[in-house]
Amino acid sequence: MFFDPVLYGFVFLGLFTPGPNVIMLTASGVRFGFVRTLPHLFGVVLGVGITAGVTALGVGAIVAASPMLNTVLRLGAGGFILWMAWGLWKASARPRAAHDPDDKPLSFVGAVLFQWINPKVWAVAFAASAGYSAGLAPGWEALRLATAFSSLNLGVCLFWTAAGSLLTALLSAPLAWKIFLRVMALLLAVTVVLLFR
Repeated sequence: MFFDPVLYGFVFLGLFTPGPNVIMLTASGVRFGFVRTLPHLFGVVLGVGITAGVTALGVGAIVAASPMLNTVLRLGAGGFILWMAWGLWKASARPRAAHDPDDKPLSFVGAVLFQWINPKVWAVAFAASAGYSAGLAPGWEALRLATAFSSLNLGVCLFWTAAGSLLTALLSAPLAWKIFLRVMALLLAVTVVLLFR
């Protein structure tokens, strides 16, 4: 069955709960607003779909079966996530309206590429591929998973980006803004633990 409600429920819960994408989109919504975050958002949606699709084609199994490749990807992902968390930690303690115009959200391409090292997306895609296969030909199975992941993730990303942009009104004081950014930076850094469980 191409549309499986159980698969969609699993994928929704896997993508909606906090992880690097949720934290980064919420923080970007606060820092840059909803509209400026849209390229980042659409990059996440496309990248997650691609990752799920290639997982269904067997790439996830290859990564899981190669200890060296697995370690290299984990270390690269951990380093990149910590670098982004450090950027949030150091971000200006001024509300969005006063930000430096050179400060920019993650680009569309950057967001697509980030999914290749996002541990949560790989884990959810691998579990969905292994546990909710419909027994279709590999190409159709890849399309089925990519469609499920991208369609559900669009709603998830819109929700968290909008939530972030709505939080801006509550963060007009520089101290509140700084506390928010530091909390988001710490939450993002903590997601690195997922890589080495």
